[in-house]
Parts: sequence; C-alpha cells; structure tokens
Amino acid sequence: MKLDDDLQAIQEVRNALQQAKEAQAFLGKMSQIQIDEIVLGLSEAATEHSETLATIAVKETGFGNVVDKTAKNLFASVQVYEGIKNLKTVGIINKDEVKKVWEVAQPVGVIAGIVPSTNPTSTVIFKSLIALKSRNAIVFSPHPSAQKCTLEAVTILRAAVKKMGAPEDVIQCLTKLSMSATKELMAHTDTDLILATGGTAMVKSAYSSGKPAYGVGPGNVPVYFHTSADLGQSVKQIIQSKTFDYGTICASEQAIVVDLQIKKALKQELERQGAYFLNDDEKTKVAAIIMAGSGMNPGIVGKSPQVIAEIAGITIPIDCDLLIAEEQEIGINHPFSVEKLCPILALYTATDWIEGRELCGKLLELGGLGHTLGIHCLEESVIEAFGLEMPASRIIINSGTTFGGIGATTGIQPSLTLGCGTFGNNITTDNIGPMHLLNIKRVAFGVREMEAPVKTAQKKQEDLLQVQTQVNRDEVFNIVKSILSELKQ
Repeated sequence: MKLDDDLQAIQEVRNALQQAKEAQAFLGKMSQIQIDEIVLGLSEAATEHSETLATIAVKETGFGNVVDKTAKNLFASVQVYEGIKNLKTVGIINKDEVKKVWEVAQPVGVIAGIVPSTNPTSTVIFKSLIALKSRNAIVFSPHPSAQKCTLEAVTILRAAVKKMGAPEDVIQCLTKLSMSATKELMAHTDTDLILATGGTAMVKSAYSSGKPAYGVGPGNVPVYFHTSADLGQSVKQIIQSKTFDYGTICASEQAIVVDLQIKKALKQELERQGAYFLNDDEKTKVAAIIMAGSGMNPGIVGKSPQVIAEIAGITIPIDCDLLIAEEQEIGINHPFSVEKLCPILALYTATDWIEGRELCGKLLELGGLGHTLGIHCLEESVIEAFGLEMPASRIIINSGTTFGGIGATTGIQPSLTLGCGTFGNNITTDNIGPMHLLNIKRVAFGVREMEAPVKTAQKKQEDLLQVQTQVNRDEVFNIVKSILSELKQ
C-alpha cells in the first residue's frame, strides 16, 4: 500500500528527527576544540560556495540579485563566524570566584529550522553555524519556492561536517514538503526548540506548537532624518541599505520621516543619488500592486525598480535605484505605509523631531513593533529621546538599518534572526546567536549561613506584655485562693 504524500512527508520528518537525535548525542560529547574545528569547517565550506548558492537561489526564487545574495551568504559564513568563534559553549563556560557560581553549558538538543524564501541559503548557513557551535543538531524545513537552493546549501554543509569527523545527520533538510510536515517538525517530541524565520503566519504557528521558539515579527522600519543629519552620507547609506538584494532583508528601511526644514534638500540629495519620486498618477499605479489581498504582493518582493515599474505600467529612468512616494496617511489601506520587501519607500514630513518621533511610532505600530528603527542625527539629546521612547529592539544611528540591524555595520551581535521582544510577541529583543541555543546550568556553592530572624522591638514588647499578663493572672489566682481558704476557716 502506497502512503499518500502527506503521510510520506510526516514519516520523513520522524525519520529525520530520530537520525538528528542520534547524531546530536555524538556531537554533545565533543570538546570545545572539536566543536570549534567543525564550525570553522562549515564557515570555510559556505564561503567557498557562497556565489554558487546565491546563483541557485536567485534562479529558483526570482528574488534579489546574485551579487548581493553572495554578500549575504558571506556575511553569514564570515561575519557571523567571526562573532561566535571565541564563545565558550562547552562544559563550564564561566566561573564567578566571588559569588562561587559556575555556569555549565548544555545543548538544547534538536532544533527545527524554518527557512524563508527571501534569504534561503544565508539562513541555512547562519542557523547551522549557531546550532553546531552550541552542539545542537538542526533539521531544516525549506520554503516550497526555495527548496532546491536550501537543499544544496544543506548538502554542502553536511559534507563539511562529515569531513571534520562528525555525523552528517546533525544537519538535515526535508525533501517532501507540506504544511502537515512542517507542523509535525515543530510539534514532534524529538524537537526541542524552533528557530522560525518566515511570514507572520509561520512564526505564529511556531509559537503555537507547544515548543520553545525564537521567531521574528515583520519589520516595518521607519528612519528619521533630523535637521542635524549629514545628508550626503545618510542618503548614501539608505540607498545602499534599501536596495541591497532588492530590499529582501526585513531590517531594511520602509519609510523616511524628515523634518520640514530639510525636506527639500533631502529630496534633492535622494534624486542625485539615484532615487525616483513618483508623481500622483504613478503613485496610484504602484500602490495598486504593493498589496495582494490582506498581505504583501509576492510578485514585487525582491524585484528591481524597473521590474516593479513594468508591472505597475509606468516608465522610470533606466538607472533608477529606488522608488519613493510622498505620503501623509498611515494604515493598512495606505500601501506605501506598510512593509515592502522591495526598493520602494514612503516619505513623510514632520514639523520637528517630536512629531517625527510620533510618526515613527505609528509606523512601527502598523506592522513593525519591536523590530528596528533608524535615526540620522548628530544631536545626542534627540537620539536619547528616541531611544527611551520608541518600541524597537534595534535603534540604528547614522547607518543603514539593513546592515546595522544584522550587526554588519554596528556592534550588535551578527545575526540573521532578529528578536522583537514582547513588543512584537517574541521572547527576546536580542539578535539570536549560539548562547540562545543552550541550557545554562548553575553550580552554586554555599557562601553564607542562613541566620535566624532577629525579633523586632515591637515583637519583643508584645512578648513582654504577654509574660506580664500571665504573671498578673497567677497573682490574682493566688489571692483568690488565699481568701477562699480563710473563709473556710
């Protein structure tokens, strides 16, 4: 009897998890030196094949471009590696000699890795590095539209693991894809933790699975331009950031909020550096293709401005890098105000930084709570005011938010999974790394004795009164007894 497709997919999940569990038990006995050698081998293999994987990903998904996807793969294989290579993740990782507490790292076990179509190969590289650095196994569930490139990335990394003397089944990829299989992967008893990168529905499903999960929310990222901003440098950073891989990183800018005082100068600088401002008719036509039903139109995700213009039926300069539309309204019925994973920006005008902060807050509330905010400003008091008030986990100052958010141009932990905290219904605001994939135990020595509680002055007085009361009663009893004795005589 032949199993139907769903049953075959579910059985594949169960087989993969069982194999991963056995492989992880082997990995869990390795030393820090052995683990670090394996992670280095993964980094080198991914670096060597970064362009090949980028080419396959662009061809299969139609998102982004080969040059930027190669850079994204290299960020995962080089910068992420550099950020984690010296971390202690095996055995006793810290001793506090003053408090007499040891911290002992233990892997969580088997991880379910959910892979998006926008960043498939870089996500596999990144999640494999942080999983194996913390001695965990990982089983990937690819997006259906990125199955081939995801599987190719996993195949390359498995070969690297095997070459280093570890069981290749510590990294696996499902080949029979279905929603039922993905749910089985996330909820199965052999899955210990979920790393979910994908759409809102997928992340919600991960959090509803009953398993611990690190997921990320959408990134409707506003970027504020203060009057003190260095316009030339800031515009260069924004265009590089928003157009990188045609806008497929969720930390990329979605809307500019600019002070009225510098609006004209900012527009001129944007146009000078390759942005194209849509007129009213063009804005209407582009707005009509941003959304598809209640969500983002996948037909424009990761596409060049020229392709987007062709879909919308408008004509733009051949050398245009970015489409911008002026906007006043914020809401789901105003497409330019929502997240757009492509080179399209909205432009809002504020009278001052206080109104600018208010507009940024509304844009975050629309669909980017807890994610990322950008500020181009040289006045520390304004930066501090935004930092204290804005519901964003990463507030990037004078840098493109794409690169600043993932830690490429800032001191933040290099990562491709960006937590949104409770603002965005996530468990952490951190950029996810190996330390999030460990159970850290505490071995705590006794350093003091528990002292008996000291009675307060009030308590002592109450005790004294109780004694006095008892004495008075005894005296009265003796007097009465004496009187009765005399009466009897």
